[in-house]
Amino acid sequence: MKHAARLAHLFFPTCLAALLLCPGMAAATDKPTPQRQQTLLHLLKQDCGSCHGMSMKGGLGSPLTAASLADKPDDSLVATILYGRPGTAMPPWQAFMTEQEAQWLVEILKNAQTNPAQ
Repeated sequence: MKHAARLAHLFFPTCLAALLLCPGMAAATDKPTPQRQQTLLHLLKQDCGSCHGMSMKGGLGSPLTAASLADKPDDSLVATILYGRPGTAMPPWQAFMTEQEAQWLVEILKNAQTNPAQ
């Protein structure tokens, strides 16, 4: 019994730390919190907009309008956001967002939403 108690004592903090430090472990259907959504939208407008155009109609990067993304597979778009495009100006954003957050941004762009609360 002492061995089990010691294992539980070690296991619980490790699991708690993993949950707190790895937000990407959330369920795939979880939306970002409203505060995180605002952060992601700011990132989209300011950082993505610097290459894809402030209105997302293109610039150095390709357009990110709903019409231009309609025929692109979501998985491919998420991978491009997370891992970038080697040999191009498109950097990886994996250090700044989870896969679920990238998926949420793809949904926002494909639905031509800038305010998901609407």
